[in-house]
Amino acid sequence: MMARAERHESGRTARKDDVIQIRAMAGTKALLNRAAAMRGQKLSEFMLESARREAENALLDQRSFFLDDEAHEAFVALLDAPPAPSSKLVDLMARKPAWDH
Repeated sequence: MMARAERHESGRTARKDDVIQIRAMAGTKALLNRAAAMRGQKLSEFMLESARREAENALLDQRSFFLDDEAHEAFVALLDAPPAPSSKLVDLMARKPAWDH
C-alpha cells in the first residue's frame, strides 16, 4: 500500500508512513464519525487534525519565559494588582449564557 503525502508549510511533500492506532468505545467512534462527516472529512483526517491542534495548544500552554530582576518585579507587581474590570466586562459577565435559558 502506498503511503499518502502531506504538504508542509514549506510547500514540500512528506510521506505519511507512520501509523497511529487507538481503541475507542462505539459511542465515541460514532460521535467522531458524525463530527468528521459534518466537516466533510474522513474520520482519520478529522482525528489527526483535532489531535494536532490539541497537542499544539498543550505545548503553547507550557511556554517558559525568562525575565531579568527588574522585569520580574514589574511582572509580579502587575499580577498582584490587576486592573479593575471595565463596566463592559462587568455587564458581560453578569449576562445569563444563551445555553442557560
